[in-house]
Order: sequence, then C-alpha cells, then structure tokens
Amino acid sequence: MKPIRSLILIAALAICGPAIAQDKGSLNPKPLPPLANPGDPKLAAKELFGRSTAPASLRARSIGGYARGCVAGATAIPIDGDNWQVMRLSRNRNWGHPQLIALLQRLSARMPDVNGWPGLLIGDISQPRGGPMITGHASHQIGLDADVWLTPMPGRRLSRLEREEMSAVNMVRSDWLDVDPGTWTPQHMALIRAAASEKGVARIFVNPAIKKALCRDAGQDRGWLSKVRPTWGHNYHFHIRLACPAGDSSCSDQDPPPGGDGCGAELAHWFTPEMLHPKPGKPRPPLTLAQLPEECRRVLVSE
Repeated sequence: MKPIRSLILIAALAICGPAIAQDKGSLNPKPLPPLANPGDPKLAAKELFGRSTAPASLRARSIGGYARGCVAGATAIPIDGDNWQVMRLSRNRNWGHPQLIALLQRLSARMPDVNGWPGLLIGDISQPRGGPMITGHASHQIGLDADVWLTPMPGRRLSRLEREEMSAVNMVRSDWLDVDPGTWTPQHMALIRAAASEKGVARIFVNPAIKKALCRDAGQDRGWLSKVRPTWGHNYHFHIRLACPAGDSSCSDQDPPPGGDGCGAELAHWFTPEMLHPKPGKPRPPLTLAQLPEECRRVLVSE
C-alpha cells in the first residue's frame, strides 16, 4: 500500500475514535451471553477476550503486537488514587502490564508540580487479558497502551454515575484545523511533554491539531516532539504507548518514530483535503484466535 493511501485509511478508521471514547457507560452493565460454540475457529477473538473478566495468573508479559496480541499477568490500576481516578468503570478496561500501571501512577503524582492539576482522569487501558475488544480500539491489546483524558481530575471524588456519563472536553476546533483557544491551555502542553519525557514511552498519539499547537508553542526544547504522533480522533484524550519491556521476547515493538520533531511537511499533510475528508475504507474482518500469537490461547484458557 502506498504511504499516502495508508495514511488515508488510518485516518478513516480513526475518525470515529472520539465518539467511542466518550460513549457513556452503564451503572448496571449486563454480562455478555455465553457463546454457543466458543471453539469455532471462525469466531472473532474479540468475543473470547471480551468475556474474560479477570487476568491470567501468569508471569507478566506483553505478547505480540499492539494491535494483534494479548497480555499475561495484567495488573489493574486502582479506580482511585491520590492523583488519579479511573473513568468508565463498566468497561473493565483498567488493566495493563505492571510497567504501564506504574508509569500512570508516577505521571499522575507529578501533575501538581507539572501543570498544577490535582491529577489525571484515566480512560481505557486494556482488558484483563488484553486481546481485541468488542467495541472501540484496534490497539490496546498487549497492556502497553493507555488513554488519558485532556480534562483535569477535579479536587473531589467523582461519583460512579459521573464516571460513566461525564464527557471529557474537546480540545479541537470544529474545522479540525487547530486547537480551540477556549479549551486548550499551556497546562495541556505541559502534561503531554511530561508524558512524552517519561522513560519507556515510545509514542504519544494526539489529534493533528494538537500536534500543530505543540509544534507552535514548544520553544527550543523540542526533542520530545518526535514521540508525539498525529492521528485522527484523540481530541478529548491522548494515548500513551510504552515500548516493549526489556527482555520480553514475546513482545513486538514498532519501529522508532522518524527523526526530527515531526512539525514540517509530515504534519502539514494531515491538513490536506484528502486527509481531512477521507473516503471511508472497507472494514477489515475481525481477528480470529488463530491470527494471534499461539501463546494467547494459553492466556485465554489460564486460570
């Protein structure tokens, strides 16, 4: 696939991201019905992993790639911390590799000094055993991806209803060409810069309009910008991606981001008509269990 066509397809797939991320949850989520034939080789893997409500009691490992894998020995970030609160509890997606959970806790604790916020609102991380999700993300499968809302944690505990129904704040103008000056602040840039500077962070995904604002306002300290990658959606939250943990041979890293700050022609391309108004691509068929790493079968059936 040619690079430009590939970018257009990515944009078309990602453009529905904001609605999914801000969909309301439920105070009384209903369990998924049992599968008539869970051994059917044609069954979508998301139907299997979406029914796993607890982690696999195995050594912590990220298995496979960010959009084709699973996670063993996942840890849940507690729903309340001194400097964080987890949102959309009904999704049960506050699970991740222990290194990612530790990073989120560490980054949250830095907020009062970094930008004056009381803390962070944490969105989707992964399912208890990772894998494909029935709704939402194509990635977030190996416990190394996390969404952080671009809305500060309030100085009080949110109610369960608020966590399921409250929306984050949109940072981008309605024409998608720049940030909204009524919502975007220097505190947002300080947060993203702090996240990108954390050890082990491989990429930060933001809306192209947010990348444009970061490029404009970063000043002379620009080394961290190479990790900040534009993609559609991500106007209510940003996405942290950790590199594979050291020594974890079962985990497949991405290639490093291109050199430079990513603020030139590469970014400008996102604002061309073909990127702003892409033609919808053909949906890809869902992954089956056989298309995931073999170790994911063990993760799925483990106690």
